[in-house]
Amino acid sequence: MLVVAAALIDGHGRCLMQQRPNDKRHGGLWEFPGGKVEPGEHPVAALVRELREELAIDVAHQALEPVGFATDMPVTMLLYRCAAWRGEPQALAAEALRWDTCAALATLPMPPVDVPLLAALARSVRAG
Repeated sequence: MLVVAAALIDGHGRCLMQQRPNDKRHGGLWEFPGGKVEPGEHPVAALVRELREELAIDVAHQALEPVGFATDMPVTMLLYRCAAWRGEPQALAAEALRWDTCAALATLPMPPVDVPLLAALARSVRAG
């Protein structure tokens, strides 16, 4: 299963994570917003769609910069970094949203596939 996710980075260098709904698999854990790529859909188009559905924000395709990928069978997740969007993120499909530094977010419980992606994001943020 191919999944796409976004690391939204605000003007203070903080990243947005969302808390999974309690009634879903990995309920209560913190993750990057995103979702499944539909058959025939390009990953970037899927992420733009998912961010609109989950957070009520609009993101231009060119605002998404690849960070890396991780696999936790049967899921392969592609992570993109994004520093520009329109709208204020809202928790439409999550229990809560949290903005924080990568170091602080690393202390949160999260699904296994998100852990190496947060570490890759932290390295890319330090590299500038």
